[in-house]
Amino acid sequence: MSEKYEVGRELSGKVTGIQPYGAFVALDENTQGLVHISEITHGYVKDVSEHLSVGDEVKVKVLSVDEEAGKISLSIKATIEAPEKTEDFTRPKKERRTRRQVIKQQQQLDTANASGFNTLKDKLEDWIKQSSDREKLLKK
Repeated sequence: MSEKYEVGRELSGKVTGIQPYGAFVALDENTQGLVHISEITHGYVKDVSEHLSVGDEVKVKVLSVDEEAGKISLSIKATIEAPEKTEDFTRPKKERRTRRQVIKQQQQLDTANASGFNTLKDKLEDWIKQSSDREKLLKK
């Protein structure tokens, strides 16, 4: 088996089964391999059936061969060039903050909130003062 299906070799196959964890691909009449869900395409795959269907002809690369268990691990993703990373952010680049900046800002807010904490008694005194100030303004 390893002579015919050596690691790194690219082959064509036909999808024979879909499972939540991947897809089975027939390499010939007697040999099947598994394309794990993580090896289907670049990026996140939630549902294998969104990308593959039984009967699809696919190009695969052999990742590993376990002759004792009779298993072949395959990858479709390895036969496809990875897409360029695009920045998909909602803020313009100059407005984006690094993780460190976000953490520092949160720490500053936490410190301000901790030192600015007033008891209900203090707040009540403030409210009474504000109320009396309003009354004075209305009487004028």
